[in-house]
Amino acid sequence: MKTSPDLRLQRLLGGPELDALRQRLRRRFELADAEQSLSSVHLSNLAPVEYSALCQLTGRPSRIARSMTLDIADLDARLRAAGLANSLQDALERLDGPIVAKASLRKTLSAQWSALTTSASDEGSPLLRAWLQNTATSMPLLKRLGRDPAGANQLLAATDTVLRRLPEEGLPRSQLAAETLGDAHALDPGRPVATLVLSAWRLHERTGGSQEDEATTETGDGTEERVREVWSRAGVLVNELARPALFLNLPALPDTARTWLPGEPAYLSLRQLVRKPYSWAVDGRNVYVCENPNIVAIVADRLGADSAPLVCTDGMPAAAQRFLLDQLAAAGARLHYHGDYDWPGIGIGNHVMRTWQAIPWRFGYRDYLAAVMVAPTRPRDLALNGVEALWDKALHTAMDTQGLAIPEEAVVSTLIDDLSHKV
Repeated sequence: MKTSPDLRLQRLLGGPELDALRQRLRRRFELADAEQSLSSVHLSNLAPVEYSALCQLTGRPSRIARSMTLDIADLDARLRAAGLANSLQDALERLDGPIVAKASLRKTLSAQWSALTTSASDEGSPLLRAWLQNTATSMPLLKRLGRDPAGANQLLAATDTVLRRLPEEGLPRSQLAAETLGDAHALDPGRPVATLVLSAWRLHERTGGSQEDEATTETGDGTEERVREVWSRAGVLVNELARPALFLNLPALPDTARTWLPGEPAYLSLRQLVRKPYSWAVDGRNVYVCENPNIVAIVADRLGADSAPLVCTDGMPAAAQRFLLDQLAAAGARLHYHGDYDWPGIGIGNHVMRTWQAIPWRFGYRDYLAAVMVAPTRPRDLALNGVEALWDKALHTAMDTQGLAIPEEAVVSTLIDDLSHKV
């Protein structure tokens, strides 16, 4: 509570023209080390009225100058002897209110954060301990979401409770949240505990040699599909029936239960892929991957059961498609990719080839130029300076020069030639 200052003190140091001077002095006390008292203060660029006021306080003769060094102990004694205040800090508090020792608070707060993480590192689960050791990621995120050590302590406890359950085996995220935290929505996107759990699990995957691509390793939640995929790799299902993976003639091992027929397009949901992983008989075999569902339908009509294995990403792969491609790559399949000749299609191609080391399937600049030669004449429909194909630097130049987008369906006859040879 602010104490009414002595009128003499008010006249000496309390005027509005000295407000900036008082604030400068207050900041010195705020930043002072609590373990070592402030012994002196040097002030420069003083206004004449400020220098004159300090001369009166210190008993120095008034003269023209812009700087002064204050002996704090001497000034404290002068203020006490005059009955104005117990010290310079006391005088400043009487005039403008309490001074908060920010340096001391920062030290105390730093010690509290250190004690918090040390305790969690000692007592937490292996996943939590590993995450906390990665301080460059964990501490900024924990401080932002927890705000203070007390709030962060609660978040860490909740996060650890969830991490101790991972990996699961096809458990819905809402059920995991309800069983561990008592709230079915506690792990929804944007909730603090969900953010920390995902960050810890991503670190676990990276340090464990996972093939998780760079776009999913940020500390934030990322896109909805990427978040769904990260949860799925931890055995937790989110919207498990959305965008199932479309395929044709994928061979499974003889003892694998299957619900699809040879020659007929089939779907597997994320739920099916996670809860009971399939054993694919694709080691050393070519598995072709296309972008558009229409290609699967056309191939099924033309080749049926005689087609080589074909998987559809249905645009940018979602969780189910990514999980299926993960399984096929892990089973030893040689993945070959084709997509639309437009800039989004090239972006999808970059992603598929980078993530699963797929081989371009009739998807180079020569293939593009051949398709342009037989394409209907029309105005340019590709924007300039689009996406560069990681697998073929010349493709970007060819597409930029020709300016025509070629849909995958327009070249399906050449794709069918490859699919008719099962290798």
